[in-house]
Amino acid sequence: MTQAPMRSGAVGGGVARAVAFATLALGTVVMVFPLLWMLGVSMMTADRAQAATVGGNLGELVRWPWEWEWSNYPAALTQIGSVPWWGFADALANSIVVTTLVVIATVLSSSLVGFAIARMRFPGRGGLFVLMLATMMLPGQVTMIPLFLLFRNLGWVDTILPLVVPAFFGNAFFIFMYRQFIAQVPEALVEAAKVDGWSWLGIWWHVMLPLCRPVTAICAVFTFIYVWNDFMGPLIYLHSDEQATLAVALNSFRNQYGGVNKVNLLMAASLVTMLPCILLFLAAQKQFIEGLGKGAVKG
Repeated sequence: MTQAPMRSGAVGGGVARAVAFATLALGTVVMVFPLLWMLGVSMMTADRAQAATVGGNLGELVRWPWEWEWSNYPAALTQIGSVPWWGFADALANSIVVTTLVVIATVLSSSLVGFAIARMRFPGRGGLFVLMLATMMLPGQVTMIPLFLLFRNLGWVDTILPLVVPAFFGNAFFIFMYRQFIAQVPEALVEAAKVDGWSWLGIWWHVMLPLCRPVTAICAVFTFIYVWNDFMGPLIYLHSDEQATLAVALNSFRNQYGGVNKVNLLMAASLVTMLPCILLFLAAQKQFIEGLGKGAVKG
């Protein structure tokens, strides 16, 4: 009498696991296929890439390239900018500088504001927090023109200042994340730090930031991916080729050399631009899981 229900439960559990595995496998294929397709087109000759993309030859889309055209990558990078290799190196350096500064500024400013809202008691704290959250409802298109006029009057156009300076005032979403995480830290820990003689800045730097590593990892990685791939901001404020980031340089490459005629080189340049984000995601995936798990246990 008891074996039949047990067997039916085991069969039902096996079917559920099989369905879940098939769903995850299908989702993985759907998500990874564009990346593999870009890799395949970047390794094709110009004629095959033209037939696979513009010509709509489905056979070329499915068939993996037999001849590996590794020369497409150096050819694509040398054609970014007016001077061979220098245009790509210059754009890469600009992207690294802007992204690094924005990540550091966002982490420091957002964690500091989140700590102040979560722990410090001052009049109007709740209202300011709600007002800050309300700014998340404003689309970027609303503030685009006023910000451009402001930065133009300051003489910051064609410099990285409009892209970097706003990050020192925090990000509303990440401030909210820091505030929620810091609010769960026991008050006894803060009181112990005060007894040891730490000021508010000392408590933030020596106590809260080490505890907020899960939130810091998420904030840093998300900010890196957004700033590295940002196209609209550099396009508006960076007008000269010497100040262009990789996203703007890649678009200039498409317009100058014709992305339709040289699809293989465009895909090669796009993959090189995406490579830092892919590597960062693979490196931070384990830290995300471990960090969020530790944060859940502490909470």
